Amino acid sequence: ELQQKVEETEMLKLELQMLETERVRLSLVEEKLMDVLQLLQQLRDLNISKRALGKILLSTLESCHDPQPGKAQLLEVLDTLQQELTACELLHKQPMEQAQSPRSLSNPLVISC
Repeated sequence: ELQQKVEETEMLKLELQMLETERVRLSLVEEKLMDVLQLLQQLRDLNISKRALGKILLSTLESCHDPQPGKAQLLEVLDTLQQELTACELLHKQPMEQAQSPRSLSNPLVISC
């Protein structure tokens, strides 16, 4: 009975470790997604064309093709999209104060189409 309790404890420790690992991964994805949404908000505020935004998105998806999509691919796509959006010339043509207006930072999750 004592051996069974030790085994259960070890299994619970392993499960807790796996849950913590997943929590950290999800936290990283959430941070990356927030960064991407803020960049999209800034570009929308600068009136980027739908065509230009579509090209950025297609370029990102083409550079992240993986035959077996999974958790790692999601983070890779978000990383690449963030890099593509950050490299967008419109963000660099405007002064940083204007590109990061208080309106765009107040609620980065609101993106109207």
